[in-house]
Amino acid sequence: MIQLKEIKESVLHLLFPHVCAGCGSDILNTETVLCMKCIDAMPETNFELHANNPVEKTFIGRLPLVNATAQFYFTKESLMQHLMHQFKYKSNRELGLQFGKIMGDQLKRSGRFDDIDALIPLPLFPAKEKRRGYNQATLLCLGMAESMRIPVFEKAIIRPQHTETQTKKGRIERWKNMEGKFVLADPDQIKNKHLLLVDDVVTTGATLESCGIEMLKAGNVKLSVATLCIASR
Repeated sequence: MIQLKEIKESVLHLLFPHVCAGCGSDILNTETVLCMKCIDAMPETNFELHANNPVEKTFIGRLPLVNATAQFYFTKESLMQHLMHQFKYKSNRELGLQFGKIMGDQLKRSGRFDDIDALIPLPLFPAKEKRRGYNQATLLCLGMAESMRIPVFEKAIIRPQHTETQTKKGRIERWKNMEGKFVLADPDQIKNKHLLLVDDVVTTGATLESCGIEMLKAGNVKLSVATLCIASR
């Protein structure tokens, strides 16, 4: 039976090559889209282990958080930039789910996120989500939920208004661009809960701040934040 399984996997690999999303190596099993070499090379922050880490400091005086973290450092011309491009713009959903599982596993090991009741993906403007085919934050949440065994609330907060890209804006411009762009759609679903707001990258934190402020209006909400990456400024 083992030999038949190996033959089947070899034939499938010839017909549908399964290669690493990072380096293109085919030395990986069918349950992952990243080889061990690339997994080891991803620059972990270990922020989830430490209070008062750089992500938490970003929101001091802006958004009351229980805990906050980012899993990896993001820099230009790096492995993480290549992987993020695959995840966000090349429809590599499996990579997003695997990133989420990695995040969920690390948060569980840290012990600092044990009382989270639900995951909230940062919403995308509907037209943008339709063009992309998915919300990258939702994919991360689905992977995290598999590890953390908690639900994902996708519709509690929505983003009905289009916003200009944040890429070339400063901190004040980013905040003004995001002000009032999120709306609570189902406050009863999230009130009295500790929620983990999830996104792919944190830079100035303006988008997460705007969304978090709206979420707190539901009543007796505790809020934490987790992102896949923290961008260099």
